[in-house]
Amino acid sequence: MTEPLPLEIQKVHKKFKTGFLNLRNSVAVEDLSLSLRSNEIVGLLGPNGAGKTTTLKMVTGLIFPTAGRIRLFGEPVDRRVARARMGFLPENPYFYDYLTAEEFLHMTCGLADMPLAGRSERVARMLRKLDIWHARALPMRKFSKGMLQRAGLAAALIHDPDLVILDEPLSGLDPIGRRDFREIILELKKNGKTVLFSSHILPDVEDLCDRVAIIVKGRLREEGSLSTLLEQGTRNTDIEIACPEGRQDQLAREFPELDRGATLSGFRLGVPTDVNLQEILRRLVKLEFEILSVRPHRISLEDLFVTTAEVKSAEGKSADEKSAVETVADGKPDDGVKEDVP
Repeated sequence: MTEPLPLEIQKVHKKFKTGFLNLRNSVAVEDLSLSLRSNEIVGLLGPNGAGKTTTLKMVTGLIFPTAGRIRLFGEPVDRRVARARMGFLPENPYFYDYLTAEEFLHMTCGLADMPLAGRSERVARMLRKLDIWHARALPMRKFSKGMLQRAGLAAALIHDPDLVILDEPLSGLDPIGRRDFREIILELKKNGKTVLFSSHILPDVEDLCDRVAIIVKGRLREEGSLSTLLEQGTRNTDIEIACPEGRQDQLAREFPELDRGATLSGFRLGVPTDVNLQEILRRLVKLEFEILSVRPHRISLEDLFVTTAEVKSAEGKSADEKSAVETVADGKPDDGVKEDVP
């Protein structure tokens, strides 16, 4: 029998009532489908207000979708047996600040229905793992932002969940804290766990994730393995050549259509995919330029993210403007526009 997927999001929509008297519908997530396999790390990316946190709250059962279906390990998200296998670190976790970290984790063990036997050992292990053992007896109101983040992650992992949901887990951490969190996330995968996390720190996403999903205005715009997405975004081929200072003007005259720039060891020509690369190389050899290297220019995750966010936001804006024009043309009053009354 096939093991059910840790997470299945199928055609999920989420609308909120907004405006005066809650008469307007605000769409936070629209037609979102995403599945997570066992033993992988997936990054959920998107600009502010894209719907990332709303999505994670639906996955954890804190709010429910307006339409669509979410399953955890084959069970509906509202089933306790499914949520028991999940750990969650929200972006801004709330703590009872009069509790110590040790007391807080013991309380978390109780909420997770963990057996009394072994709780103390598990709490001590997590306090050491997250490097807050030294502060275990301090009230949490005295914790720094980074220490609170460590305590929150300890609570998310205390019951050894199979699916871990992290909302901006690297936010507010110093470089050492970020390194420690990255190591823990990679260790989770090594131990067969599945991790879904959102982050604005793209280099960390690039280092950690097997796949990424980019959400813009509540819709999934890009999804796939990092290697596939970045290779698809290859914009040109870079040719690096030795170019004495006196010959740079000649290079500009001979190849005005190509992107050019200095490198540490010479000069770079960017050849777009629609230009004949072999012809460019032949001309360089004929002009007696020394070719140092030829390699595809791969875009970074930041390039992909910015391009996706800007293009899809512009498309969404154009669609909204078109809809407004059509509404007026049809003689139907748009929001805020009153019909003439005779």
